Amino acid sequence: MQKITTFLWFDTQAEEAAKFYCSLFKNSKIESTSHYGEGMPAKAGTVMSVTFALEGQTFVALNGGPHFKFTPAISLFVSCEDQKEIDTLWEKLSADPASEQCGWLKDRFGLSWQIVPRILNELMHNGAAMQELMKMKKLDIARLQQAALGKT
Repeated sequence: MQKITTFLWFDTQAEEAAKFYCSLFKNSKIESTSHYGEGMPAKAGTVMSVTFALEGQTFVALNGGPHFKFTPAISLFVSCEDQKEIDTLWEKLSADPASEQCGWLKDRFGLSWQIVPRILNELMHNGAAMQELMKMKKLDIARLQQAALGKT
C-alpha cells in the first residue's frame, strides 16, 4: 500500500468521476466503493467514497457535498509518451476551454490536470521552448522541439 494517497472531494459525482478517470488509463481500476449508512450526513445507501487506481497510483474520491471545490492550485500531472497520447487525453478531459493554458486543463468535475510530454523537463531548460510553451493551451511536442532548436 502506498503511504500517501490523493483524496478528492466531490459533491455527489465521486463514482462517476472514478469510473471516467479509470476509462482513460490502461492500468486502472475501481478498488472499492463504500456507502453512507443510516444516521450519516447523506442518504443511506448513496455512495460515500470510491477507492480507485490510475496507472498504479491510488486515489480516494469522496461524495462530501458542495462545501469545497477544486482549484488549479492542485492538479494531476500526466507525463505522456507522445503527441497522440496528449491529444487523446486532452480531447477526453478538457471541459473548460477558458481554463486551458500551458498544458493545464480543467475536466468536467472541476479537477485540473497537466497533460505534458515526458520530455518536458529537458525542453524547459531552453528559453525559446519555454516562451513557445507560454503561447500554447494544449502542448505541441513538435513546436516545442522546433523552438528549442531555434527553428520557430
